[in-house]
Amino acid sequence: MTIALDRLLAHMAWANQKTIEHLQTLPEDSLKAFATNPEWFVGEIVYHIVDSADHYAYRISGIPALTKPGDPCIDEVKVIADLARLKEQAAKVDGMLLDCVKLEDIQLEFVNAEGEQVKRWRSTILSQAIHHATEHRAQIASALEAIGFVPVNLDDLDLWSFEESVG
Repeated sequence: MTIALDRLLAHMAWANQKTIEHLQTLPEDSLKAFATNPEWFVGEIVYHIVDSADHYAYRISGIPALTKPGDPCIDEVKVIADLARLKEQAAKVDGMLLDCVKLEDIQLEFVNAEGEQVKRWRSTILSQAIHHATEHRAQIASALEAIGFVPVNLDDLDLWSFEESVG
C-alpha cells in the first residue's frame, strides 16, 4: 500500500468530532473562552475550523460541500446547542476532504484571500487542511485551560489514540 493522506484526513475528521463532543459537555460560557485575544474565542475557533474546511474542499474539488463562493458562510457558533449542527457540518465537509484524495494531484490556479494569483497543488491544500485543524484544536485547548475550563486533552486526540480507536 502506498502512503497517502487518507489516514491523516480520517484522523483529522475523528479529532474534529471528538473536539466538538468535548465542547458539548462544557458550560455555555466556555464558548467565549480565549487565551490572549478576546476576538479569538473557542466558539469562533471551532466555527473557523469547519468553515475553512468547507472552503478548502470547494477549492480542491470545485464542488460545494456546505457553501459555494458568494454564498453566506455557515452559521456561527453562539450557544452549545449550535455545536450539534456544526458537528454534522464537520462530518460532511471532512468526508468531502477525504474523498479529495481520489483526485489527481494537479496545480490549481486561483486568487487567494490577499487578492494574489497563486498556484497550489491539491495535495498542498489537503495538507494545509489537516495542519489547520490541528493548530486550531490546540488553540481551543489553550483557550479553555486559560479561563479554567476542562480543556480538550490533545493527547487523547493524537494519531496513536486514533489508531487504537478505529483500528
